Amino acid sequence: MSQGCSQDISEGELPGHPGSSFTEFLLWRFADTRELQLLHFSLFLTIYLAALMGNSLIITAVVCDQRLHTPMYFFLLNLSFLDLGSISTTVPKSMVNSLCNTRAISYSGCTAQIFLFLFFMSAECSLLTVMAYDRYVAICRPLHYGTLLGSRACVKMAAAAWVSGFLSALLHTGNTFSLPLCQGNVLDHFFCEIPQILKLSCSHSYLREVGLLVVSGCLIFGCFIFIVVSYVQIFRAVLRIPCEQGRHKAFSMCLPHLAVVSLFVSTGTFAYLKPPSISSPALDLMLAVLYAVLLPGLNPLIYSLRNKDLKQALKKLIQWVLVQQQ
Repeated sequence: MSQGCSQDISEGELPGHPGSSFTEFLLWRFADTRELQLLHFSLFLTIYLAALMGNSLIITAVVCDQRLHTPMYFFLLNLSFLDLGSISTTVPKSMVNSLCNTRAISYSGCTAQIFLFLFFMSAECSLLTVMAYDRYVAICRPLHYGTLLGSRACVKMAAAAWVSGFLSALLHTGNTFSLPLCQGNVLDHFFCEIPQILKLSCSHSYLREVGLLVVSGCLIFGCFIFIVVSYVQIFRAVLRIPCEQGRHKAFSMCLPHLAVVSLFVSTGTFAYLKPPSISSPALDLMLAVLYAVLLPGLNPLIYSLRNKDLKQALKKLIQWVLVQQQ
């Protein structure tokens, strides 16, 4: 074992922390054999590097190409930053644990992980709602697009998404870690998440956080309803376009965002609202890999496949990089 890797910590072995009897949590171990641990490390490293490269290429292309300085690509730029943040919050620690053959994450590290993951995911939910509004205005009210989505308005909407994510994460993280934990320190997950922490809390002490989660769920449901209503109006407007080429262009503008929203909502909803009868650590783990690991890596691919301008900008960027290396 590498010298930089810490040993596993037994449950309840460390000195006390306010509200608990330990200062570290033990995360889910993907595999017990060294070969499978290294396989897990390699797979997560591949996905992580692909997500970093894809989102970084989109950020660079949007910043450098003047043709992409529009509200749609400005919001896509923010989405790429959020995807980079969310996958960087969970995956590196899991890879380090597999490489070092350990399960431990410090109390402060777990707190930071929950805060950052909630921050990025909550902000992404708000941003996807803003992006639906952007598509609605572009297709249903094109004559007012420049007025309703000027540069100042776009900055305000993006800032509102980031601030809402920060406030949500601050509220939930502070409330969760104010609860006394008396059910051990073993989490059935490969990263720290609020439902797993609540399982460790004392009887009835978690109801306050459950109430906050219900309120947040209602707000997320409101965002979802806004997106659905926006797309109903969008599809009505698109179907009224007489030219088939115009309808195809309008659908091409909307399909990437609709695909990302569908994946985001379906995986998150099923992960948190699935019936208890089918819940299991293995299923929870698989769903977490989908929404916390694979989705941030898929978003750049989804947007680049259907977007001609973005593909051209990425092609020019890659060619420029190759020329500079020669």
